[in-house]
Amino acid sequence: MNLKDVIYCGDCIQIMKQIPDETIAGCITDPPYNYEFIGRNWDNSEIERRTQRVKNSSTLVKNIPYGSGLAGGVRNAAWYKKNRKNTVDYQKWCEEWGKELFRITKSGALVLIFNSTRTVAQVQVAMENVGFYARDMIVWRRQSGIPKGLNVAKKLEKMGYDNADKWNGWHSCLRNEWEAICVVQKPLINNYITTLQESGVGLFNTMCENGFQSNIIEGIKRDNLESYNIHCTVKPLDLIEKLIHMTIPVSDDNILIDPFIGSGTTAVACKKLGIHYLGIDISDEYIDIAHKRLADLNKDSI
Repeated sequence: MNLKDVIYCGDCIQIMKQIPDETIAGCITDPPYNYEFIGRNWDNSEIERRTQRVKNSSTLVKNIPYGSGLAGGVRNAAWYKKNRKNTVDYQKWCEEWGKELFRITKSGALVLIFNSTRTVAQVQVAMENVGFYARDMIVWRRQSGIPKGLNVAKKLEKMGYDNADKWNGWHSCLRNEWEAICVVQKPLINNYITTLQESGVGLFNTMCENGFQSNIIEGIKRDNLESYNIHCTVKPLDLIEKLIHMTIPVSDDNILIDPFIGSGTTAVACKKLGIHYLGIDISDEYIDIAHKRLADLNKDSI
């Protein structure tokens, strides 16, 4: 099985089972968030089905593939029970692929996993349950989001309440300005120096333009995406490059894996930085986009 500079199509759990123990230097990945996808294939057709459901609705954010129960509904006992079951199932699913990821990573390997502020705790616990050690939580502060919940004053006014303005400023949620990056690590071999000597990984590159790298990352510009890139949650290339630079030393022995590589941002970033990559995605359509982006990068370098 080729492990260097390749993207495989399929279920990441099954593909990772083919990778030998302790061969991967690290992981940066952006798995599907907890949008009630358990029991369905998380491929482009499923994403399209869900985004179409809210396209003509009053939902403010229309690019996210909402599930049937997390986007609204009456908050009765059945709703909360369903919500909790989905969260538990999501954590179990993270443990399933996390178990294989733990097996194939080198001692000291750092693993960075994007997730929502609501479910990143479950991701961290899932990774701890399979053997990783919790190290940090990186805050990626992005451009200000739109409040996605209920504006109580406006709702009451629409319902005909005379004192609706009493509730001006009261809302069902806060404006979401950051995204979580869970940082876990495979246990060291006794200490950092021994691990570095034997595995070639285990440390953070803290040199940055502002001195010593913080666990809050901000000021990352948005990408001008290619017209053919239809992926709904593409992360900025500069952000992924920064995370790779922070965690993976350049070495022919080091391979970075992304089990949910989507449209290939991790692969493009690795290629620019001279790091070997191994990508996996369940959608052949996304993999085609990734290959186009890599080909475009080759053209730009000529």
